[in-house]
Amino acid sequence: MEIKSFKKLELYGFNNLTKTLSFNMYDICYAKTPEHREAYIKYIDEEYNAERLTSILTEVANIIGAHILNIAKQDYEPQGASVTMLISEEEVGSQEIPNLPYKVTDGPVPGSDVVVHLDKSHVTVHTYPESHPHQGISTFRADIDVSTCGLISPLKALNYLLESFNSDIAIVDYRIRGFTRDVRGKKFFIDHKINSIQNYIDRDLRGKYQMIDVNVYQENIFHTKMLLKEFDLDNYLFGTEKEELLPGEKRKIKQKLKKEMTEIFYGRNIPKV
Repeated sequence: MEIKSFKKLELYGFNNLTKTLSFNMYDICYAKTPEHREAYIKYIDEEYNAERLTSILTEVANIIGAHILNIAKQDYEPQGASVTMLISEEEVGSQEIPNLPYKVTDGPVPGSDVVVHLDKSHVTVHTYPESHPHQGISTFRADIDVSTCGLISPLKALNYLLESFNSDIAIVDYRIRGFTRDVRGKKFFIDHKINSIQNYIDRDLRGKYQMIDVNVYQENIFHTKMLLKEFDLDNYLFGTEKEELLPGEKRKIKQKLKKEMTEIFYGRNIPKV
């Protein structure tokens, strides 16, 4: 993915802007019986165990051009998993590097006596499977953070992560923190062009989702909510076939699922009529 940058900047020292891309990914299903709900949780736990999540995050590191320094991973009891990676970008010296939006020059590196600085970054994922105690609704949530410093951008991994989890709902945040200076000492609080996270989502993927933005441009905070447009009950049943349900049951299950998805998308409970 091409990150649209400002006119080439000549920076003093290294680029110490921090760019963080965060996701809440949700998968919703209807599991009719307690046994079905237990089986769904077990299925999700196996499908997104620490080993699989490590594989996904490893590909994220490859996509953004980062090097993995350390991996910590854990499967939890009774369910859930976490993976944390410490990553770094290429070492950057005082020379100009081709195809970058700015030139790096000799400058002070705080807390270090060397000119070359290795920018540290991280990628994390945590999973949260859960079920409604009475309604048969089961929800799987994955929280992902890709935080980078320096030249590498987490936006390059945006489409890969959305496609990897193929979620019913995605809540995406992108924020740039800190500042960097050019050789004249002028501060830059952002080094690339963006007015919406949607700018960086592939067109075909955008077409599958209803989206709304809540952006705070003066603070370099970007927020996009995504809700899958297509709804086929077959895709939301776990342990039950649609043909096994009576028309009235199908209608009620669909209402429950739609209510769950709407509440998550808008972040508030819908009162009973």
